[in-house]
Amino acid sequence: MNPRRSNRTLAGLLIIMMVIATLILSNVLFTMVTQKHFRSGVNVKDFKEPDISNTTVLKGNRGTIYDRGGEVIAQDEDTYTLVAILDKSRKGIGNVPAYVKNVDKTARLLAPKLDMKEDSIRDILQNAIDNKQYQTELGTKGKNLSKSVKESIEALELPGITFTKSVERSYPTGTFASHLIGYAQYNEQSGQIEGQMGLEKSLNTFLQGEDGIEVYQKDANGNILPGTKYTKKYAKNGNDVYLTLDRNVQLALQSSLKKTMKEVKADRGWGLVMEVETGKVLGWAGLPSFDLNKRDIKDYLDVPSQYLYEPGSVMKGITYAAALDSGNYPYNKKYDSGVFYFGTDEKGKIYRSATKVGGIQPIYDALNKNYGTISFDKGFIVSSNIAICELLTKYMDPSIYQDYVLNKFKFNQKVDIPFVENSKGNMNFTYASEKLNTGFGQGISVTALQMAQAYTAILNDGKMVRPYVVERIIDASSGKTIQQYDTKQVGQPISKKSADYVKKLMKQVIDDKMGTGHIRYRMDDVSIVAKTGTGQIANEHGQYGDIYTNSVMAAAPADDPKVMVYYAFESSEYLSYSGDPFKEVMKAALVAENITGEEGQNQETKKQNHVEWKEYTMPSLVNHTLRYAKQKLKEMDIDTVVIGNGNSIVAQFPKAGDAIMSNQRMFLLSDGAKIAMPNMKGWTKKDITAFWNLTHIEVQMEGSGSVRSQNVKTGKTISKDTIIKVKMK
Repeated sequence: MNPRRSNRTLAGLLIIMMVIATLILSNVLFTMVTQKHFRSGVNVKDFKEPDISNTTVLKGNRGTIYDRGGEVIAQDEDTYTLVAILDKSRKGIGNVPAYVKNVDKTARLLAPKLDMKEDSIRDILQNAIDNKQYQTELGTKGKNLSKSVKESIEALELPGITFTKSVERSYPTGTFASHLIGYAQYNEQSGQIEGQMGLEKSLNTFLQGEDGIEVYQKDANGNILPGTKYTKKYAKNGNDVYLTLDRNVQLALQSSLKKTMKEVKADRGWGLVMEVETGKVLGWAGLPSFDLNKRDIKDYLDVPSQYLYEPGSVMKGITYAAALDSGNYPYNKKYDSGVFYFGTDEKGKIYRSATKVGGIQPIYDALNKNYGTISFDKGFIVSSNIAICELLTKYMDPSIYQDYVLNKFKFNQKVDIPFVENSKGNMNFTYASEKLNTGFGQGISVTALQMAQAYTAILNDGKMVRPYVVERIIDASSGKTIQQYDTKQVGQPISKKSADYVKKLMKQVIDDKMGTGHIRYRMDDVSIVAKTGTGQIANEHGQYGDIYTNSVMAAAPADDPKVMVYYAFESSEYLSYSGDPFKEVMKAALVAENITGEEGQNQETKKQNHVEWKEYTMPSLVNHTLRYAKQKLKEMDIDTVVIGNGNSIVAQFPKAGDAIMSNQRMFLLSDGAKIAMPNMKGWTKKDITAFWNLTHIEVQMEGSGSVRSQNVKTGKTISKDTIIKVKMK
């Protein structure tokens, strides 16, 4: 390489750059001194407004909300509205038209971009011109345009077509913990997007951006003069928020609850998935929900944190924990189950009676079942109400239980969860019946959030941790953490020894064949602990009806619980429903925590688990013999009720093709004229309705729940003239 030639080349480039810089500077100085544009000769002063500065607000974007994996849940999205300037007096520098000059051409080119008919655009523009409007918009099709659509229209270089920029809140996931997340929308008064409900509202001060100011001068036609624009105050975007929610767990929880609610025709369902040791909430759902973008909201109540309900037998885990921890648990003693008659002595102490005391209604085990004389451990496994009554009358004073519930497990108090509004609840504890009922989850109202917090103590060696959903708040520009939320222990209501014992009982709820969770919730690939619950729901008059809260509190793995799933719904169906949707949630939670299925379960155990509970499709039995029907149903673990003394089936319930569960009753009406009175004890309203519809024999129901007694003796011949009366509880 020739050094002299390289130096000459470099020197030439420097001379060229100096000439260009000199020309630019001369142009600016010429315009400033002469007030004329150097190239066009146009007098800039003629186009300049008086010495008035104009300002534009520079919008500070609202912070983005992410799940724990960095997936966007909520974000600001720039949108544009097309504006057509129609006034012919509006011109740019050099008298270039700055208005819609050719209506037909403009309509023709805009139509495909806006997905509008050409005639529609033409009519809008022409009507505005005829009415001497300065400008017009093109309706909804011309609003909320994306940046790419805006840029494609700008490339057409159509005179008079401008855009105004706006920002709207977007939720890419649509329906996603919607009541918890809430939504934000533009506020006309403040000129900003503001949170209206949920975390969008409670985190508003962190998410809200700060607007900036841009100053400039315009010419007489409204065009910004070159070189006059500068930023007086820079906009600052809001802080970003990272939640503990896991996208896959959340979607699995929502999907599973939908399946369950559809199956049992439920009006409401809810669920929480949480890390046992940390309190991090992985999934949060309350149904019916809504699309965060459409905001088709039917109910503003955030069910997991604000809806108060009577939890039913899930509360027994708390009662047993209190008895164990206070030293009042009867380890090796037994009691008589079935029915509990009781009264109070002159000192107000509750006692068990052999017969009914005055007008005091006795307490029964679910479905009027009588397990005989059993241990208290067995009472927990089969979810016996009488076990609770015995504990609270013979072994542990109700005031001790009350202290554990209110002060140690912190029910009737708001959960200290950051940024999430929640309800306190209530506990009726004046009368003897109330003191007993609260022990098995009736007469006390709680939230799912309270129940989840309380069970962390049982599942976490006695240490109770508060649930939380906001993990950290980040400065969007610097990446610096502004707020960090971690595990917070809010008490130790029970000892590790007591917690371990309750967990042992919860494992038997699943593993013991008599356990209330054995058939429905036992899983093949992982061992879990659980407590099931069924609680009657009182109406506005305080009377219990035919709607129940059905729930399960479960955790896995059984030997060292890491994740818990609280899954609940309200329905008149409390016996026959599938546990598979719940299992899908538990599996998703275990995957999210990198917990694999347990080893060591042999094939025989898995086979037993598989056949213990099933969902069947009803075969067609009408016009077949009773013998054929019995043979067909032989492999189905269901309770079959045959009506009439005939040999041929003339009607059935459920109908052919309908689903039936292994613990559900089915009815076969034969062609026999003689009908014997069945034993209706334990029948539900659904069972009675099926019998009534098949036989047309009236059944008068008193009360609600399941049948406790009937006025017609079992086996007696009945007819359409017979009036059957049953009492339900």
